Amino acid sequence: MPNTEIPVLADVAELEAEFARLRFAKFDHETALALGEDLIRRSRDRGWPMAVSVKLGDHEVFHVALPGAKPINDNWIRRKRNLIELTGEPSFLVGQRLAAAGKTLDDLNLSEVDFAPAGGGYPLIVGDTVVGSAIVSGVPQQDDHALLVEALAAFID
Repeated sequence: MPNTEIPVLADVAELEAEFARLRFAKFDHETALALGEDLIRRSRDRGWPMAVSVKLGDHEVFHVALPGAKPINDNWIRRKRNLIELTGEPSFLVGQRLAAAGKTLDDLNLSEVDFAPAGGGYPLIVGDTVVGSAIVSGVPQQDDHALLVEALAAFID
């Protein structure tokens, strides 16, 4: 079964600039917990039924599903994380690059069963090293992405 066409929702150059900016000086277990709690607070403030996961290394340090989140959100988290771990880039950036080029996951020899080029997944980077990931799922992908960027920027600033 061929992969679904990806809609163009954002400017790739802007997403790349955003990605270049969102780097941490340090990121540890306590930061992972605080980021997860912040994402939950921001989701609750908006009334969004969000599932949130923060992973540091191979350890999922934080995972919460707010009321209204569905089990499918955990599958979206898994698929977004797989894409981040493969590419080292935000899932929305990968998806929007594909969309801008008129391509799908098929063009990368990847399956939608295991990978999601959708907003809501971000690698956690210290210097130039990916140390983990933060993933949200529960609202339209551009909103998932915007929530993550807002929270990450607050931690970095």
